[in-house]
Amino acid sequence: MTNGIERLAATIEARKGADPSESWTAQLLAKGPEKCAEKFGEEAVEAIIEAVRGDRARLTSEAADVLYHLLVMLAARDVSLRDVVAELDRREGQSGLAEKAARE
Repeated sequence: MTNGIERLAATIEARKGADPSESWTAQLLAKGPEKCAEKFGEEAVEAIIEAVRGDRARLTSEAADVLYHLLVMLAARDVSLRDVVAELDRREGQSGLAEKAARE
């Protein structure tokens, strides 16, 4: 399952140097990290709306948009998918309640 996400992350990374007139991803990245974060937020809100409405197909579509825009936002700040996975691995086996308490 992660192969698709890994391929998407690699494609986004490759688009960093692409011509913005030829790539939506390059256009987003050219607008800077703030715009990438804004777009991620918009997509997250749309996913929340579909989750509340209960439309499974629309939620699936919006969730795909959220994942894409999350990866773009991370790339804009030079945070790799590998970095995020390493953090998840670090947390594995730890109680979510304990992990949250450690951050507070």
